[in-house]
Amino acid sequence: MDTPIERNENFFVEILKFSLIALLIVVPIRFFIAQPFVVSGASMSPAFEDGEYLVIDQLSYRFNEPQRGDVVIFRYPRDPRTYFIKRIVGLPGESLEMSGKTLYVRNDENPDGFALSEPYIAKENEQGNFFSVTLADDEYFVLGDNRAASSDSRVWGPLNEQYLIGRSFLRLIPLTHIGILPGDYRNAYTQ
Repeated sequence: MDTPIERNENFFVEILKFSLIALLIVVPIRFFIAQPFVVSGASMSPAFEDGEYLVIDQLSYRFNEPQRGDVVIFRYPRDPRTYFIKRIVGLPGESLEMSGKTLYVRNDENPDGFALSEPYIAKENEQGNFFSVTLADDEYFVLGDNRAASSDSRVWGPLNEQYLIGRSFLRLIPLTHIGILPGDYRNAYTQ
């Protein structure tokens, strides 16, 4: 029969084993597969609102290239301790030109260019801009859906791929908006 001291020792050994196993499972998932992210600000409204809780997929971009329309989380190039959430509108090697409220994209498949359909931008969030940029082979052009309230590639330039963390995979909060791949409008693009 176990004494009270032996039972306490067994209990603590079991707790230690459980904690170690949990760490071995959770830590790699947190650092290499998925991580939490809380939206801060209105730059992605109406697709994402301030305070929403997301889970970021950090694994996909190790096997596939980011696509136009992906909502990505990345380290802000001017302060890598800060994280931003934006939408990819320009891919490596492309030329983009914005004239007023229309964004034109030129690439190898469309040398004459095409106007990007952006149905995720609410009419009240549209903002006229004028710029032209050609992206390097390791750069993306990212914009907030709420252009009037977004600090994005129009302000600080193209995003180098080294700053990409992952894409928005799951929205958990608010409970009324739970969903997989929130903000995905990929099928809305026209060429």
